Amino acid sequence: MVSGRRAATRGNKRMMNVLFSNGAAWFTVPAILGTLLFALRVVLMLIGGDADGGDADFDLADGDIELTDSGHAFEVLSIQSLAAFFMGFGWAGFAASEGFNWPLASSILIGVLFGAFLVWVLALMLKAIHDLQSSGNVSIRGAQGLEGDVYTRIPEKGAGRGQVRLIIQGRQRMYTAFTEGDTIESGTRIRVVQVNDDNTVTVARV
Repeated sequence: MVSGRRAATRGNKRMMNVLFSNGAAWFTVPAILGTLLFALRVVLMLIGGDADGGDADFDLADGDIELTDSGHAFEVLSIQSLAAFFMGFGWAGFAASEGFNWPLASSILIGVLFGAFLVWVLALMLKAIHDLQSSGNVSIRGAQGLEGDVYTRIPEKGAGRGQVRLIIQGRQRMYTAFTEGDTIESGTRIRVVQVNDDNTVTVARV
């Protein structure tokens, strides 16, 4: 029993040495933090939670990937994409440095390239989600006049966009949304006052 505990302790010490000694912490710290944050955001998204502490969110509307049918414009700097970058950078750099004994500069380069690759994959995933939301049997035109709630904070007129949840034909849909007035915080009840040509909606407080 005691010997087992000692072996486990020695194993933990060896793991800590591998992860955080000889400069490995430059990779493992961002890797661990990025992985934890990425996983947390995914869980919150799946359960419908909202972790808005500010404007950044894992959403098409208010974060790194801003998509419309006309432009499919991408903005690549949300908390989720940063978490993906640091996760990829950290683990790839750690593998290059500790697994293949590559020099620090080469390991950093590999980390940066793989981190950028993960951000690109995330962008493709979010675009696919957006395309699914914009397609199907439920037409956004049916959103006119409906009430719903704000999922991602909608900035004041001209300052950006947010996201709203609506029930159309018995199905929950999420749409990029603007407001003609002041900022509307997450969780606020809203009404759709206009459906726009780019598959977004303009909303107002109920």
